Amino acid sequence: MSSRSLENIKKLRNKKGWSQEKLAREADISYQTLIKIEQNRIKNPKLQTLIKLAEALGVSLDKLVGVKK
Repeated sequence: MSSRSLENIKKLRNKKGWSQEKLAREADISYQTLIKIEQNRIKNPKLQTLIKLAEALGVSLDKLVGVKK
């Protein structure tokens, strides 16, 4: 994933005032997976994981990964 995508996930999470634990819970993904994604230790997260994160954060997948329309 690009660094912009990672920044978007962190920015959106912080905008909601959520901890990593809270986002992981809301997205129904493991805390360790979220940490690895935010630290860019998972280079290509599964699409389903990104969809869960986008839904939990209330944004489109495009916005989550930083795609400009």
